[in-house]
Amino acid sequence: MPDVFDEVHRRCRDDEPVALATVVATWHSAPQPPGAAMVVATDGTVVGSVSGGCVEADLYERARRVLDTGQPELCRYGISDDDAYTVGLTCGGVLDVFVERVDASALPALDAVAAARRSGHPAAIVTCVAADAALPPARTGIGPADTDGPPAQAGHPPGVGPSDPARRLGRRLALTGQRTVGSLGDDRLDDAASADALGLLAAGRSGILRYGYHGQRRGDGVSLFVTAYASPPRMIVFGAIDFAAAVARIGGFLGYRVTVCDARPVFATARRFPEADEVVVQWPHRYLRTELAADRLDERTVVCVLTHDPKFDVPLLELALRHRLAYVGAMGSRRTHDERHKLLSEAGLSPAQLARLASPIGLDLGGRTPEETAVSVAAQIVAARWGGTGRPLAALDGPIHQPG
Repeated sequence: MPDVFDEVHRRCRDDEPVALATVVATWHSAPQPPGAAMVVATDGTVVGSVSGGCVEADLYERARRVLDTGQPELCRYGISDDDAYTVGLTCGGVLDVFVERVDASALPALDAVAAARRSGHPAAIVTCVAADAALPPARTGIGPADTDGPPAQAGHPPGVGPSDPARRLGRRLALTGQRTVGSLGDDRLDDAASADALGLLAAGRSGILRYGYHGQRRGDGVSLFVTAYASPPRMIVFGAIDFAAAVARIGGFLGYRVTVCDARPVFATARRFPEADEVVVQWPHRYLRTELAADRLDERTVVCVLTHDPKFDVPLLELALRHRLAYVGAMGSRRTHDERHKLLSEAGLSPAQLARLASPIGLDLGGRTPEETAVSVAAQIVAARWGGTGRPLAALDGPIHQPG
């Protein structure tokens, strides 16, 4: 629930319960990834989305019921065999959604995650979303469940099964790196889930973990969903020019923590880049070297070099391309690109390293203004992240949303 966390936390602090619906598993061309969430408050307010509008109306009614009963539900949505336009996903995907009531009793876990987020540290919440694999699937009301995934399960009366699985549903454990808050109902299960959840958190991924009731890694018993709150990925824009302001703006919109860096103090000012998270006056390659040495960059980091000046570009790009960053793009004409490529090759970069350079930066959208150029750059970054082709969807066959 990364997009709705603040809403959940605020209402729980005000002693107002909410129903939280979270996508915990997807198959095929599902419109939203695991972790997408929707909140329904007692006053009927809705925040967030799990499918972009396909199943929200049905899910709203389920959420209202869960608010009243306090009994969590795990439901599956796919395409109805009879009518794909009733209550289902017209895209052909399948998703499992866990609906739970969250109230003031969750505040210790929510407070711990909120504190970690404020300090820039990663955190995760592990929630039990299913227990006892022998139970029948929950009713979805949209046709049969997809057989490619695990059976969805609803809540059931306490006392079922030797481990009383119903009492596990909705239990949660918060991890902030320094400490854990809460419990999943068993110390060994807490230990196993904590270790594996930290692995998901390190990768910045949300997902399902399965264990026996006492933490056995045998794949049945309980299903736990890990909601990862990784620190936001970095975007570093080198070159304090008008194009940089537009790229910084769209980088923030995409969820990046944006830094603008330039060696010239007259241009690199917070006033010129109000939407950047920070503005740094430093030689570009020195700043990048410092950030790499401090381990503040990772494989999600995006670097946009807009200086198109060899004395800045070449040492900077030589350093950036030697590290596994998500994206390295450089602005300039084709002649500038050819000269830059020659200098980088002479500096010892391999063909594979040079192939990672997106230069001239951006996709061919025909844009001219800084804002249009920023859209072009952002489109290329998104395509690189998800393996997109950059071609019109109308010219392609197959699913719109690729797995991953």
